[in-house]
Amino acid sequence: MTRTRLSIYDTTLRDGQQTQGVSFSTAEKQRIAAMLDQLGVDYIEGGWPGANPTDSAFFDAAPQTRAKMTAFGMTKRAGRSAENDDVLAAVMNAGTGTVCLVGKAHDFHVERALGITLEENTQNIEQSIAHLVAEGREAILDAEHFFDGYKANPAYALEVCHAAYKAGARWIVLCDTNGGTLPTEIGRITSEVIAAGIPGDHLGIHTHNDTENAIAGSLAAIDAGARQVQGTLNGLGERCGNANLTTLIPTLLLKEPYASTYEIGVTSDALKGLSRISRKLDDILNRVPMRQAAYVGASAFAHKAGLHASAILKDPSTYEHIDPALVGNARIIPMSNQAGQSNLRQRLQEAGIEVAPGDPALALILDQIKEREAIGYTYDSAQASFELLARRALGTLPDFFEVKRYKVTVERRKNKYDRMVSLSEAVVVVKVDGEKKLSVSESMDELGCDRGPVNALAKALAKDLGRYQSLIEDMRLVDFKVRITQGGTEAVTRVIIDSEDDQGHRWSTVGVSANIVDASFDALLDAINWKLLQGA
Repeated sequence: MTRTRLSIYDTTLRDGQQTQGVSFSTAEKQRIAAMLDQLGVDYIEGGWPGANPTDSAFFDAAPQTRAKMTAFGMTKRAGRSAENDDVLAAVMNAGTGTVCLVGKAHDFHVERALGITLEENTQNIEQSIAHLVAEGREAILDAEHFFDGYKANPAYALEVCHAAYKAGARWIVLCDTNGGTLPTEIGRITSEVIAAGIPGDHLGIHTHNDTENAIAGSLAAIDAGARQVQGTLNGLGERCGNANLTTLIPTLLLKEPYASTYEIGVTSDALKGLSRISRKLDDILNRVPMRQAAYVGASAFAHKAGLHASAILKDPSTYEHIDPALVGNARIIPMSNQAGQSNLRQRLQEAGIEVAPGDPALALILDQIKEREAIGYTYDSAQASFELLARRALGTLPDFFEVKRYKVTVERRKNKYDRMVSLSEAVVVVKVDGEKKLSVSESMDELGCDRGPVNALAKALAKDLGRYQSLIEDMRLVDFKVRITQGGTEAVTRVIIDSEDDQGHRWSTVGVSANIVDASFDALLDAINWKLLQGA
């Protein structure tokens, strides 16, 4: 049976840049474009040339991609021809074979936002698309606010689509710009557009996630006949984001009826890199990955309850809708006070620790976990600390080094500009192979900014570990989370530190104390010991 081809259109480099707190550099856009091309999307929308220096610089040095690199812009303005509109010319001058123009499909926006007549708007769209086609470009119209426009004035929304189609547009993309249209409406309206004479193989869908329905809306449009779908990696985008391609792509490849009905450019082999690409994007943007993200999140295949873990050991399909390896993810059996011996043995096996069923050490480890969680520890989200705890109980954890003492000072003083500044300094004494080593470090970074006492401690602790030093050179801290687990005068601080290295390992450790520096130091110790364990 021949499958129908669906085109995947990525807008991460443009729509993603509208995310609050996200700003791409030209070099970052080039790296992300290469990742997208490796994944196998059909179109990469690089940005709006002429709108800002970064986008213009990107198109000046756009990478060569198998995917169709696409420049985005707007249709010509009223009162001038397509050939003489300088804004449209800047988009054309980017030199891409594909150009996507946004045009309004909602009469309210045409008359209120643009301040022109409906007829002028239609002409602007038709003449702009015709100009692109005459110049040999593949033309795409993003019909902005289409679904709201269709519900308000279906005749005019369809008029816009027909104008673009007759002018030669390869794709007319129906945009749910405000993100408020529900999937049933999207499916019905898309069907009505096709029935009105716009072929489904010329229709695309662009949804926003303001009601958490962007994926459902995209699938509804595909069910109705649309054959291009737009979205962003990790669901980046304005307000609540766009349709998330890291969810949509595996759904199309792995779920019925889509897997057997449609073909996309992403292969099964490329899909295995999806989790890595998702996390790499967050790394580029210095964002913490969302653990609960479907398919690619660190918790997407985490089984905490003992009953679930027991069933998983017998047959993973009991609590997993797909094999996590298909998307480059992995199963996790977190350790917590809800855990049973099934969880524990499974987690130990994943760490390369074999313990026979009924071994008394299993009960000892469980008791220690439950006792420590009662005073504030958590091993649900600190798997590396769990592994160290288990190895200590089993007597299989090497003594790499011993901390003899440490001290942290925080000084507040005026600088030469008469401004109050802080400076933290840490002293750590460790014993390695019988030799004491004293290390001192301060928290000032290369820009002269204070990074705090934990930063000073981390640098001092990792400064000289003797023969183990080379094993931690590529280690870095990427996230630091603090939570107060009890209130009042008996407050206890829990610190969780996420670390990573150049081999792609990422691990979490936990420390608990009434003193935040002590809690942080315990988590740092675990982070370094786990790293050393991998190289031992």
